[in-house]
Amino acid sequence: MQQIFNFLIRNKNNILFLLLLGLSLFLTIQSNSFHKSKYISSANFITGGIYNWSNDIQTYFYLEEYNKRLLEENKELRKLLTNIEDTAAVINFEDSTSFDGIYLFRTAKVINNNYSKTDNYITLDRGTKSLISREHGVITSQGIVGIVDQVSKNYSRVISILNSHSRINAQLKKTHHFGSLTWNGKDPNIVQLIDVPRLAPIKIGDTIVTGGKSLIFPQGIPIGQIENFKLDQDESYFTIEIRLFNDMTNIGYVYVIENKDKKELKELEGIDD
Repeated sequence: MQQIFNFLIRNKNNILFLLLLGLSLFLTIQSNSFHKSKYISSANFITGGIYNWSNDIQTYFYLEEYNKRLLEENKELRKLLTNIEDTAAVINFEDSTSFDGIYLFRTAKVINNNYSKTDNYITLDRGTKSLISREHGVITSQGIVGIVDQVSKNYSRVISILNSHSRINAQLKKTHHFGSLTWNGKDPNIVQLIDVPRLAPIKIGDTIVTGGKSLIFPQGIPIGQIENFKLDQDESYFTIEIRLFNDMTNIGYVYVIENKDKKELKELEGIDD
């Protein structure tokens, strides 16, 4: 203990200088928006680099599983392309085959994925340099993942559907009755669809998909299947338990969706960003 005191006494000037330097930098960043934005960008860059390095190691051990997923996805895409004349598809895959539509799909890799907290986020290895922006939807071939909420030059953060603040328009595939998709913070495989009117004919095993009232997701993106349901206290609306198609604890690659007409629709409807 005496040696520690001696060290502090000998280096008191240097220690005081470092403390004052740190305090001045903190006050400068907090009081100046330009410096603050530069600091946040630098922090995001460093954090994203660490996530990238860590994810490269993890990806190596999951290569076989990711390849199986890609094979299944290619099979589904071949089906879509084979039947494109009959389906009147409205999707534009910017990274591969393109055809007329209002949605652009860009690929990205997940480099960090939280799922054990109440409010979980996912980090992607694409940012503004790859034309990723806030309020872009994120999905996999299995179903929805979340919505982009923060973007830097090379990385983006996604509000996972496993987040207490997540609210996504969803509907019953068979009947088109809709509600809000939420998460109660418990099971990462189960989410809740609330505010579904009691007149909706609900059955266990029915499929839930994205609704048509969203400017972020196309209608009909798969979400999961009904596992259980109950009426609320007023017996006016259902709360539905949905088992996700996606394994949210193991996501490797995703599609980021841009609605090309979102800005025009927002201006028409008077919605502020």
